[in-house]
Amino acid sequence: MRRDTELLDAIQTYFDALYACDLALFDQVFHPACTLFDADEGRITVDPIADYRQVIAKRVSPASRAQDREDEIILIDWLSPKAATVKVRLRIHANVFIDHLCFARGAEGWRIVAKVWHLESVKA
Repeated sequence: MRRDTELLDAIQTYFDALYACDLALFDQVFHPACTLFDADEGRITVDPIADYRQVIAKRVSPASRAQDREDEIILIDWLSPKAATVKVRLRIHANVFIDHLCFARGAEGWRIVAKVWHLESVKA
């Protein structure tokens, strides 16, 4: 399998994990040391992956509400054959997010090692 196909599969796993709030998929795609960053409130907030995992565990999934899928890859920037930054857009309920996902490829395959996210809009 080519590296780009493997990365595309990992990105799809990310979309699927968040759409279904599936912790098994979540654990497949996020590195256990991943950290999330956000500056939407005018200050930088930093969340460890364990905290974000708990948010996903408690969230009502878009899949359970039969929400139409709205996820797309905007950009893939290859840093090396084993590292890439991916910019995606996805909708979770009324919120539309732009995420920058830093992927690294190790023994377990492509994993997200850092995420910077931005709430782009809220749909009615």
